[in-house]
Amino acid sequence: MKNFSISLLGASITISSVLGACGATPPSKPNIIFILADDLGYSDLGCMGSEIHTPNLDKLANEGILYTEMHNTAKCYPTRASLLTGVYFQQTNRAFDNTTTIGEILQENDYTTLWAGKHHATFDPRTRGFDRFYGFLGGALNYINPGNAPAPGGKMPAYIGNDEWILDDEGSRKPFIPDDHDYYTTDAFTDKAIAWMDEYKDEDHPFFLYLAYNAPHWPLQAKNEDVEKYKDYYLDGYDAVRKARYQKQIEMGILDPETSPLSESDYLKSWDELNSTEKQEEIIRMQVYAAMIDRLDQNIGRLVDKLKSNNELENTIIFFLSDNGACAENPTKRVKFPNNKAGLTGEVDSYDAIRESWANVANTPLRYYKTDSYAGGIRTPMIVYCGENIPSKHQINSEKLHLIDMTPTILGLTNSRPEKYADYIAQLPGIDFSASLIGDKLERNKPLYFQFNKGRAIVDNNWKLVKKGNADWELFDLKIDKTEIHNLAEENPAKANELKAKWEEWFSSFENSDTGVED
Repeated sequence: MKNFSISLLGASITISSVLGACGATPPSKPNIIFILADDLGYSDLGCMGSEIHTPNLDKLANEGILYTEMHNTAKCYPTRASLLTGVYFQQTNRAFDNTTTIGEILQENDYTTLWAGKHHATFDPRTRGFDRFYGFLGGALNYINPGNAPAPGGKMPAYIGNDEWILDDEGSRKPFIPDDHDYYTTDAFTDKAIAWMDEYKDEDHPFFLYLAYNAPHWPLQAKNEDVEKYKDYYLDGYDAVRKARYQKQIEMGILDPETSPLSESDYLKSWDELNSTEKQEEIIRMQVYAAMIDRLDQNIGRLVDKLKSNNELENTIIFFLSDNGACAENPTKRVKFPNNKAGLTGEVDSYDAIRESWANVANTPLRYYKTDSYAGGIRTPMIVYCGENIPSKHQINSEKLHLIDMTPTILGLTNSRPEKYADYIAQLPGIDFSASLIGDKLERNKPLYFQFNKGRAIVDNNWKLVKKGNADWELFDLKIDKTEIHNLAEENPAKANELKAKWEEWFSSFENSDTGVED
């Protein structure tokens, strides 16, 4: 069995009992798998209180570490740029200009670099540090048929846009129409990742796999057998599900009700105000959404099984998180395409979303949604699995982390500091949080900053200043108010002004960058 150690602050600290004393055996380089979900809500996994079946992710969390306060950028494409370059999106743009990708750095350290799934940019990843890429360059797509004509034996799809696909060795295709009507992107991305792992399993190189699923981003489309599992789950409406999730979060020790009270509900209408037709439409929406997450988890189980069969699981570190919080959009109101809502929600010729009321449930117990700088937009659970290489199982960690920390951490875990990129690595704004994998506390000497569109925020230790649109800034003490309910801006104007000045100084330095104003 291959084993590895975690490099902390320049010293090789062995955390696998197989290696014995520190320095007794040179550490091997671990494989790294980074799995990114798309628009997954804070409470949508079983290990975060959900009723949705996610046994594979729950097992990784139970045998690894569940971070409950990881932060993203509140939007798909800035999250992906920040994740892959190690800088705030405000320091770069959708072309990843003026930055180096983690793929480019890892290639210098003898890693095979693989990417399947969503990109949400315009360039071919194979030109920026990835040996292989199978996926699409856009932000959303039809899961069953991304093209503009029926697949063999299938119906005319709800066509979202003419986004380009790059199909690994098959090259570019625009539009991409699958060869059969059983195609489903979540399955296809996993199929490609598994094929690559088999292809490279006998080579003496570690691999970095970035698996960027588009699930459960709209449109709501799922396999019928998965939808059927949830036919009786959502009959009682929003409040019943939201309160059940919150109670389970408390019972599981994820939340303390004293410091994380359930935020006020934010439904377009209460369940009792809906007529029977509206209720049935809402039930179907949530059934399909749950089925998409269920299928995502099934595929992660397939991936783990392949690692086991290739004897690679214990030499692999797996990260899982979401690119932003749950999405409250109703895309049918603003997206024009042929065949709009021609079929029932969930099918190839349909186009729908869970919308605001269910998004409020998905983000239990947090406020607001994707694109907002409140917790509901920027907080995500993160699962880190290190096999036998951590001292205890099922750790719940509430350290405040950010996507900018991912590159320094992965470079530390893989001992990747090539001279070619030394200056770039030295200037990365994030911290290496690998010490927390073995239970050590982290120190961050700079605030965390957020801005997307009209949302903005700063987190400095336990203080957070945040605003939405033209509203006033709000101040929260996160030590006692993690769900951001009690605004202290009037009570403590000095702290609010101090943090506002810090945020404005940070943001003003990026005036010429692509600051994430929505298209």
